[in-house]
Amino acid sequence: MRILFINPNTTASMTEAIEVAAARVASDGTSIVAVNPDTGPASIQGPEDGEAALPGLFAVFDRYMSGDEPYDAVVIACFDDTGLRELRARSDAPITGIGEAAYRLAARIAAPFSVVTTLAVSIPVLEDNIRAYGLAGYCAGVSASGIPVLDLELDPERVLTRIGSAIAEAMKLEHCGSIVLGCAGMADMAHILERRYSIPVIEGVSAAVAWCEGEVAARLAGRDTAGAS
Repeated sequence: MRILFINPNTTASMTEAIEVAAARVASDGTSIVAVNPDTGPASIQGPEDGEAALPGLFAVFDRYMSGDEPYDAVVIACFDDTGLRELRARSDAPITGIGEAAYRLAARIAAPFSVVTTLAVSIPVLEDNIRAYGLAGYCAGVSASGIPVLDLELDPERVLTRIGSAIAEAMKLEHCGSIVLGCAGMADMAHILERRYSIPVIEGVSAAVAWCEGEVAARLAGRDTAGAS
């Protein structure tokens, strides 16, 4: 199984970190490739950045999925799920975003969930997505840590403290059953934060790998069943 992660921003270091995080949780026999466009915003924070990222995202998708051996599944590695609806309209391949995958996993295993993201400008986008996925009833709230995306790698302990404060506030005010980390750059923090705050902490990269593996397996099983009948 081959899964393509597309980071819609142009920050290569984030793309590399996403690939490492995804490969760490992938099953034996699943290969992960993460790529990003050459042009577009360096980070996606709010709807304007998301709109600016679409041309590069679509170009990368077409480049990697138009060959003789397209990938078995595709993940949009931005928590805004940038371009997800458009890509699903132009391909029959299994496609998800790390936001959608994380929400659906959290709703299934530890609802209600609270989302802790980067900046407040992203909150309306995430809330709109949660409603569009039919998961508003499973979400206790969406809050921001106040840390810009590109600052997540600069001072890990300070970042963990800031995100931890937002988690503690969500636990106190929203009585959530789990926390969803609202940025691909937070993927490596989930286990640390889960231990510190004794609550399930879900990040979208791992959730997306699990979704893709399950979806591809289900489609293959369906083809086998159809062929047998």
